[in-house]
Amino acid sequence: MSKKNYISLAKRAANIQIGELKKINKIFNSSFANAVDLILGCKGKVICAGIGKSGIIGKKISATFSSVGIPSFFCDPAQALHGDMGQIEKKDLLIIFSYSGNTSELTNMIKYANRYRIKVIGIASKPDSLLLKASDVKLILPKVKEADITGMVPTTSTSITLLLGDCLATTVMYQKKFSKEKFKIFHPGGNIGESLLLAKDIMVTGSKMPVLNFKKNFREALKVMNQKKLGILVIIRNKFINGLVTDGDLRRELKNYSSKRRIVDFMTKNPSVVNENMTASKALAIMNERKITSLLVVSDKDLKKKNKTLKGVIHIHSLLKYGIK
Repeated sequence: MSKKNYISLAKRAANIQIGELKKINKIFNSSFANAVDLILGCKGKVICAGIGKSGIIGKKISATFSSVGIPSFFCDPAQALHGDMGQIEKKDLLIIFSYSGNTSELTNMIKYANRYRIKVIGIASKPDSLLLKASDVKLILPKVKEADITGMVPTTSTSITLLLGDCLATTVMYQKKFSKEKFKIFHPGGNIGESLLLAKDIMVTGSKMPVLNFKKNFREALKVMNQKKLGILVIIRNKFINGLVTDGDLRRELKNYSSKRRIVDFMTKNPSVVNENMTASKALAIMNERKITSLLVVSDKDLKKKNKTLKGVIHIHSLLKYGIK
């Protein structure tokens, strides 16, 4: 078989799934809305369950819920027979995935949920299946054509189940007004966490900021520079940013040192500032572009004002510490 045939077969499988997945729209009805309400109103944990490939889908959806701040875990129905059922409490919600809805391993979990009046969202393709009959909310998957050569291997059916689970999760996110800020809390590490870090997350604030009143002299400037160890001084006048002095500026002034010389005489006016909600990666790009090691941070509303109040300082070391690239 030529490589061209490989590509045509892959496209055929993809096109089958793409066409069949459009049937997802049949599921978006009052039952879907009721399922969302149950998830939003859950006072406990959203527990996903399933056997085989449906179980794999359940694990993924549970992971998605957890990543957006909805307490969730996956419970294997087979393992639940040996004690794991004790993890499920009355205030919890069960979402059970099973394309046929008649998987024998689900029987005891369903009986347990019904006995203790634990709410169940059942996701299956057969309306008369054991699972859907026992569910409080029934989400009926449409019959779809599998994408393999036999038309029997779970391909499209698993894809549409996954799609439904993701649609439940994203709808809940909209209703809970989930944001990048909240997402960052649950993803502090990895590439996602790094890409969501903002200037205000890594800036030096409060007493750690190297600030100096514009009336201070050279000796006092040198003292603060040594204490704060950021290599800069932010000169403040009437509570606003007046200018910037670097350690290089101080070293150069030593040659012409005079007790009468004021800090404002050799400070840099209009230093580079960024808003507190700028991404850390963009702040690094600005530093590289301007060949500087520090940036002053102000509030979003102050950025376009003439007089700016200092909120923090980003130093290149902070960016390197968090692995920003």
